[in-house]
Amino acid sequence: MIKWNGKQYHCPVEVAMNQLSGKWKSLMLWHLNDGTKRYKELERIVPGVSQKMLTQQLKELEKDGLISRTVYPEIPPRVEYSLTELGKSAFPILKLMHSWAVEELGLSDSEK
Repeated sequence: MIKWNGKQYHCPVEVAMNQLSGKWKSLMLWHLNDGTKRYKELERIVPGVSQKMLTQQLKELEKDGLISRTVYPEIPPRVEYSLTELGKSAFPILKLMHSWAVEELGLSDSEK
């Protein structure tokens, strides 16, 4: 058994899947690799995600140490999200998934 982040796992792949699973987490990480984003930017570039789910997934990614959340003391408050070093280290996995899907779907360069 592997104990990580207060949970028990049977396999390291299970840990990775827990961190990256969910319909929206991987997309958010993919887009955050391009740079820091505000909540509304993420809402716009991840089409179909509800506000509730976006908030929930961002909280989970932050709790798991994949993203950082910075709140600026302004009125109205400005909140920005960015990848942590751990989050950046997951990007090669997402890149491999992207390449695999492009190949499997037979996409052209303009469709990537």
